[in-house]
Amino acid sequence: MDAIFPSPAWLESFEEKLNADERYAKVGSKWEGDIYFVIQPEGNLQDQVIYYLDLWHGKCRSTEVTQDISSHSPAFTLSAAYGNFARILKGDLDPMQAIMTRKLEVKGNMAVMMRSIPTVLEFVRCAKEITKDVL
Repeated sequence: MDAIFPSPAWLESFEEKLNADERYAKVGSKWEGDIYFVIQPEGNLQDQVIYYLDLWHGKCRSTEVTQDISSHSPAFTLSAAYGNFARILKGDLDPMQAIMTRKLEVKGNMAVMMRSIPTVLEFVRCAKEITKDVL
């Protein structure tokens, strides 16, 4: 199911994609850590959106749309303006370049993130594949 980013339907589709994608399951089999996506308002997005994803050994155990940043204590928090997330999902901005140029801010253990680049790239591939359009 393709969905418009960001929306609850997009998050639901993303969870389904991660759990059905064999390549992500294989590459992410050693990943242990949950993530917040903090999508800051910009352009057509008027309000901040916060997604929570519980990722564990190549599967997504749960997702949640929340407004309370303190509702979880994830291993990683990825924050960016809406436009930068949209550019990543459209393939116009490389996710690793976004991190290195601070267009995508990462809070969490960067050593773990850098050792897990193949998992990160498969995660982004799955997100791109379910994204029909951006807001």
